Amino acid sequence: MPGAGKSTVGVLLAKIAGLEFIDSDIVIQKEEGRLLHEIISDEGTDGFIKIEERINAGLNPHDSVIATGGSVIYGPAAMEHLKDISTIVYLKLEYEALALRLGDLKKRGVALKEGQTLLDLYNERIPLYEKYADVVVDADRGNPHTVAKDIMRACFE
Repeated sequence: MPGAGKSTVGVLLAKIAGLEFIDSDIVIQKEEGRLLHEIISDEGTDGFIKIEERINAGLNPHDSVIATGGSVIYGPAAMEHLKDISTIVYLKLEYEALALRLGDLKKRGVALKEGQTLLDLYNERIPLYEKYADVVVDADRGNPHTVAKDIMRACFE
């Protein structure tokens, strides 16, 4: 989910593990020449999800930690590709904590459908995150260093 700490924890994990770090949202922005919220505004949510799926399905990094956008879960080709090349970690965060962390969803580039609330989005995505996850880590622990260490133990030890 947006605000779960994917980018923050991903950078820490990459440093701890001695790996490269890739934020796929930045890759999308670079390839498209637009910010996420601009892509969503221009292409609509469905158009953004297609772009996100295409770009994530084309990632082929080595020795890297990848932080994807939360809506990557809607792209089956991207998810199957990521599952083939990596271990998928779901940073699980309770709704109340997530709502406290997030600001303006539109400026964050969150792929919300017309009329969809954050709670609707949360309830829609959780089963998908659980479906694809190889590892589930409690992101409610609050400290990104602790979360990164939990991932290290789960994935590398």
